[in-house]
Amino acid sequence: MSDPSQNLGPLTGIRVIDLTINVLGPVATQILGDMGAEVIKVETPSGDPMRQIGVSNTGTLGPFFQTTNRNKKSIILNLKKPECKRALLELSKTADVFVHNMRQAATERLGIDYEVLKAVNNKIIYASATGYRRGGAKDGRPAYDDVIQGESGIVNLIERTNGEARFIPMPISDKFCGHTLASAIGMALYHREKTGHGQEIHVPMLETMLSFNLTTHLWNGSKGKNNELGYPRALSPYRVPYKTKDGMVCVLAHTDEQWHRLLTAIGRGDLIQDPRFTYLAQRAENIETLQSYLAEGLAQFTTTEAFQLLDDADLPNGPVITLEEMMDDPYLGDTNFFPVIDDQNEGPLHTTAIPVEFSETPGTLRSTAPPLGEHTAELLLEVGFSHEEIDQISKNRSTG
Repeated sequence: MSDPSQNLGPLTGIRVIDLTINVLGPVATQILGDMGAEVIKVETPSGDPMRQIGVSNTGTLGPFFQTTNRNKKSIILNLKKPECKRALLELSKTADVFVHNMRQAATERLGIDYEVLKAVNNKIIYASATGYRRGGAKDGRPAYDDVIQGESGIVNLIERTNGEARFIPMPISDKFCGHTLASAIGMALYHREKTGHGQEIHVPMLETMLSFNLTTHLWNGSKGKNNELGYPRALSPYRVPYKTKDGMVCVLAHTDEQWHRLLTAIGRGDLIQDPRFTYLAQRAENIETLQSYLAEGLAQFTTTEAFQLLDDADLPNGPVITLEEMMDDPYLGDTNFFPVIDDQNEGPLHTTAIPVEFSETPGTLRSTAPPLGEHTAELLLEVGFSHEEIDQISKNRSTG
């Protein structure tokens, strides 16, 4: 674990009030924390529900929670209590960013909507993410990842490739929208740096995922709604890891030169002059046929032989490995992608390294996910609450 005193990440000095739970919001705020921000996770007396998923020594620091809440502090505030709401507003006066994933009706009911926060801190970046765009017909409807996968076309894409409607086996909408939210917060902080003005940010999950999916799959729909959508190469039944005599390989060629080298490597150099495959536009129209030839060609070799041929041709290629095999992957070991950090309750924990590199202001792994309410007294003392007031807040933690 890095020495906190040596943290010089790009967001060092930024304070974030984090009211998010589950996946989307915690992913966003963990990114901010990894980059040096002080993230204060405000939790109800029962805590973020993700604390309880998976095995942990305490029952409240499960592995799912650990992977989305490192580099944070935890404070318990029951916002239904006036003294707890006052504490939140006092903390917000010292903050740069306020993040939540509640529907607007809930923030208005609790008295923590943008206008309220702006009144106590007019430079604050007030950021939120919910299912749908504000003001639309679905504004205020509940939404989770599975719902958004269905509405954004992800389920349909999978059905079109394998004939079965399924969800991607991860909360991809939550994770991508979390990254989008973190990115938007960084942009808003830059704008504030230039102008001195805070602002409100809202990330709608559906519209964000539609934009994400249709970057490739709008296809001929760009010419009008009566045209077919869906990028043919991505939807081809041959867009799979290619079987070898004893395993599988992943390979992708894109440019004319790459395809020429690939066809030569698998012994099908005769196809280079085939007008269906010589240039990109023609390959796009005949991609399924070309991929079927590629599958036939690679099936002649062992996996080791295939990798050697592809490496010799300087083509992007790699193996299919299991999640479990990743932990022992030599490359990931060399790059220390799975650092081990000590947790006072859980012992040594493997986590994932921060993937983005900064030459001057690198992010750091400073702490594991915090026990529920670990920093309550520390943070409230900082904003002027007495020990007696803190004791009273701690006694009134019921959710009633």
